[in-house]
Amino acid sequence: MKKIFTTLFVVLGIYSMAHAQTKGQNEFGFNLGINSTYVSSSAQLGTATGLLWGFTAAVSAEHYLSNDWGIKAKVIYDSKGWSDGYIQDNTKTVTGVSYSLNYITIPITANWHFGREKNWYANAGPYVGFLLNATDNYTNSDLKSRFNSTDGGLDLGLGIKFPVTKNIKAFFEYDGQLGFANVLANSSAGAVMEKASFSVGLKF
Repeated sequence: MKKIFTTLFVVLGIYSMAHAQTKGQNEFGFNLGINSTYVSSSAQLGTATGLLWGFTAAVSAEHYLSNDWGIKAKVIYDSKGWSDGYIQDNTKTVTGVSYSLNYITIPITANWHFGREKNWYANAGPYVGFLLNATDNYTNSDLKSRFNSTDGGLDLGLGIKFPVTKNIKAFFEYDGQLGFANVLANSSAGAVMEKASFSVGLKF
């Protein structure tokens, strides 16, 4: 519950920032999309050999420093995990297990706007993710205690936007996350999360 209230305050803060500045200097947006994730290695819960497809939703606010550069903050609901792992069930090893981890992710990125109409943009910056829950599709049990409560790494993105009306633009965006933190709790084995997502949204 504490994390939910914290997330709501962050979202409200971003929304306020987007509307507190003079017109033209800030941009508010939201987007929906699909993502694919995996971990590079996992000794405790199995080695990831397959992608897990999930859902992503985000709100964002960008402050323009110039026509070319801006700083953007996002709050993302990320459905992550991996497939084709394994789990130890008493004396037998069960393969083909999928692990689902849901996060609230907050990246802060520098945005470069380019192209003839400045309708293309690329961004990069750090992110931090807060684990909401974790389960597997074999036992359907709560595995949250077996994972670290936070994740972090580098967020990279590329997008293009098109005017719909005078004040509204549609956009298509690719977003990638390269995790640097071990997602497994109480384990020295490295298991870092990587994500790729494609989404569509609106900017105001």
